[in-house]
Amino acid sequence: MFKNGQKATLAEDKMYTVLRHPIITEKATNLTQYNQHTFKVATWATKTYIKLSVEKIFKVKVKSVKVLNVKGKVKRFRNILGRTKDYKKAIICLEDGHTIDTSTGLK
Repeated sequence: MFKNGQKATLAEDKMYTVLRHPIITEKATNLTQYNQHTFKVATWATKTYIKLSVEKIFKVKVKSVKVLNVKGKVKRFRNILGRTKDYKKAIICLEDGHTIDTSTGLK
């Protein structure tokens, strides 16, 4: 991605805007057994930015990042059609020996 051994950098203020919040569902909770954690992230965030943010905020080593674009669902209320927002979801796999406690929240 970068030429001549350049490394990606992320400003301190943008680091906290990349990760929105952890996703706490039954499926995401089951993934924590395999050292994988699920986060809702900014739609402009790339895998590199997500990796840098998680490593700096939680002080862990990230093995891999998988990104999914989730399309919003069509919802109906009486006769009015609406749609929920699209969002981006990231599944982060950590190196062995590293853990994140997402139940306490981000600070």
